Amino acid sequence: MNCIVSDLKLNWCQQIYEARASGLILYGRALGLSHSEAEDVLQETFVALMQKPEPPEQPEYYCLRSFRNRALNYRRSLWRRLTRELESHRWFEQSPSETPKERAAMRCLAQLPAEQRETIVLKIWNQYTFEEIGNLLGISPNTVAGRYRYGLQKLRASLEGENYEQLESMGKTITILDPASPFG
Repeated sequence: MNCIVSDLKLNWCQQIYEARASGLILYGRALGLSHSEAEDVLQETFVALMQKPEPPEQPEYYCLRSFRNRALNYRRSLWRRLTRELESHRWFEQSPSETPKERAAMRCLAQLPAEQRETIVLKIWNQYTFEEIGNLLGISPNTVAGRYRYGLQKLRASLEGENYEQLESMGKTITILDPASPFG
């Protein structure tokens, strides 16, 4: 019986990990952690989840909230903050397969205010609704929608010169990020 309970616990944790781990790493980056720090927080989060006697009522939301709390606590450490400031020029680690346009988009995302960056990462890469993000951050869904909208406007303005100019001469319209669906 104990083995069955253990398997069920691992199964729900594994499903959440497989579905959300990469999005949580990116979210950790949006919260100001380095890639390795975000991985450490991810590991701590899942170790804690696996120690719970039974799955929480909303496992994915609980995981996200737990990750966010751990990430914010992690950032508060003086030594980690000093290390992070030295590494701040690399908000995203670059991979050899990145295009110059991808690097430009990441650079523009890193320059957004933290609240807008956090909202955009949660909305686009983690596919949370404005209401879910509002609950997570303790703010109204309308505030979340405003942060998202203003963040996208800043991204578009920053990327306009790099991405749009090259394709405008060909008469093609491109969308950098899809607009948010209306709230309500």
